[in-house]
Amino acid sequence: MFSIPDSQNISILHGEYSVLLVVLSVLIACCASYTALFMNKRIQENGFFPKAFWLLLSSVAMGLGIWSMHFIGMSAFMLPLPMENDPLLTIISILPAIIASYIAFDFANKSQQSALPYSFVGSVMGLGIAAMHYLGMAAMKTEAKYYYKPGLFILSIVIAIVVSMIAMYVFATLQKYMSNQLIRIITAIILGFAISSMHYTGMAAMVFYVEGPLKAVDHNHFFHMDLSVVVLVAVGILFVIVGLTGLLERFVDYRLKYYDALTLFPNQRQFEKDTNNLKTTGSLSILQIQDLEKWINQYGYVFGDKVIKAVGKVIEKNKLHSYKVYRIEGNRFAIYAFNDQRIEILKDLMESITANLKSPLQIDDYPIVVDIVCAISSSRNKESVLGLLSNNLAVLHDPASNYEQNVIEFNPEIHTYNMDRQIVEDIEKAMVNNELFLVYQPKVQSHTKKVSGLEALVRWKHPQNGMISPGVFIPIVEAAGNKIFDLTDWIIEHVCQQISKWLQEGIEFEQVSINIPGSYITSSRLYDVITSNLENYKVDSRYIELEITETSVVHDIKHAITAINKFREIGLSVALDDFGTGLSSLSYLKRMPISTIKIDKSFVDGISNSEKDSAVLKSIITLSNSLNLKIVIEGVETEDQYNFIYSMEEAPLIQGYYFSRPLTSEEFISWTNER
Repeated sequence: MFSIPDSQNISILHGEYSVLLVVLSVLIACCASYTALFMNKRIQENGFFPKAFWLLLSSVAMGLGIWSMHFIGMSAFMLPLPMENDPLLTIISILPAIIASYIAFDFANKSQQSALPYSFVGSVMGLGIAAMHYLGMAAMKTEAKYYYKPGLFILSIVIAIVVSMIAMYVFATLQKYMSNQLIRIITAIILGFAISSMHYTGMAAMVFYVEGPLKAVDHNHFFHMDLSVVVLVAVGILFVIVGLTGLLERFVDYRLKYYDALTLFPNQRQFEKDTNNLKTTGSLSILQIQDLEKWINQYGYVFGDKVIKAVGKVIEKNKLHSYKVYRIEGNRFAIYAFNDQRIEILKDLMESITANLKSPLQIDDYPIVVDIVCAISSSRNKESVLGLLSNNLAVLHDPASNYEQNVIEFNPEIHTYNMDRQIVEDIEKAMVNNELFLVYQPKVQSHTKKVSGLEALVRWKHPQNGMISPGVFIPIVEAAGNKIFDLTDWIIEHVCQQISKWLQEGIEFEQVSINIPGSYITSSRLYDVITSNLENYKVDSRYIELEITETSVVHDIKHAITAINKFREIGLSVALDDFGTGLSSLSYLKRMPISTIKIDKSFVDGISNSEKDSAVLKSIITLSNSLNLKIVIEGVETEDQYNFIYSMEEAPLIQGYYFSRPLTSEEFISWTNER
């Protein structure tokens, strides 16, 4: 194996390389490395496919890429003798590469950082790659014999081990740079050339010979191991599968996030996304299924789901193509007409739907008549879609609407007063009867993906009207004077209670933010409520952050600064929320003793497509960083937005649906455990 036979009758064979195939083999190695870096990023993210799936797919992709590089490189070497490969041994030779890649990915996604594991795993992976190479060489079938030059043989294995250690370092410690496309490409090229160097060093260690005189050979007819086409097809198919799988996961993730699984209509999140800050006029109708609980209590939740699906089919069958249907809550559908001020057309449509629903629906073996109430309003006065939604909910909350099966148009003289009054009256009962509950949206460090805080948000599940959007009830409660103070006190107490429970259970978190409305920040009552709850629940003040909006303090800046200083003195953090949406941010920013800046989502929405938006966002972050303020960017929803923020040196915190929607306490614990 390492020496030539002691014979005078031996002829050394000198091969030639196909430059085209050599270049192709290096490109394959670079592509395999790029795919590995891309796949490694997918392993770290939460998605539809489990991490074990991505780990296996990544290992196969990387292993096949390295294997393909070797066999194309071997095919590039031409000898003046016929050559072929043993199919079984050729296939077996891919296993060490896949196993070595699996070890690499599995290690890279664990928290081990000591030198010993790097050395050990790098050695195991390098030996696996070397084993693949020399098994592949053993698969050659030719009249020629060969031996290895010991020095180059050992050098090739050393290169494989060193390259593997470098790969471990890249995968495990440089992940935060891998979202940058240029850095990913450069890293893949370096790894590709490193892998190729091992192969060609191993090829240089081989000396081919034949016993007896060498027959004359036409050098224009050199033979080589022609596996190139098969290998390229296999690699191409795998890369296509990897790409399609990534696209499929993104599509599935988008569907799960923005579409209702039961009716396949867009959900409330998509509704808010489509209509957020919509400037054009339109018409909105909310269709509510009455007494859905009656069917659920009688026949079960599956039957209730079938009722909702049946109603959804009736709506879909009757709706106009220019309208869009959403399922915004359990028993409610929204139908919105974009750029359409003719409310009469929407009224005709809703009357047609309600007329169809007056006929019994066949659900399983039961013909049932579903009671429906439709509320409708139009933005004749340039109202926002949120305003239209509030108007329609006012109609549905009107007690008289519960007994009418027709289309009811919003009347501001009747419905607004009733809805506002009902919400103000019911909010007190909601706090006592546990109709209110808190959800927590994580704030994630953009580079390390570590959870660095949570924002507490209140939700209301009304016993008669179901989930009422905070965008509807918060402004009404704020307009009712001290009612919003009572609600804030309720939130503060329940946050302190939850923090105390998490601390006892050993749940890891850093801080919980609480939104403080309007003038309450300057009230002595707020200080007393916070300090008493911290004492009652034995919670350290460092676990609490108060979020105030700039519009709430700009009209009384002197007293606001005094109040903020008082809270900072007892160890609370204070964040300025919705930064940049007011008019006096920069002039007062240096005077207010805040600890955190929360950048409004309006600055993030356009960064993928607008250089001006991205430049403005960078400027705000640079300014905040120069003032030693913690930075939180709200409303991050897409991978492009995340990648842009990830590329910043300041490493701001991210809050948005890209990482997580607001979660209940139980959901947050499960989400944390999954991460």
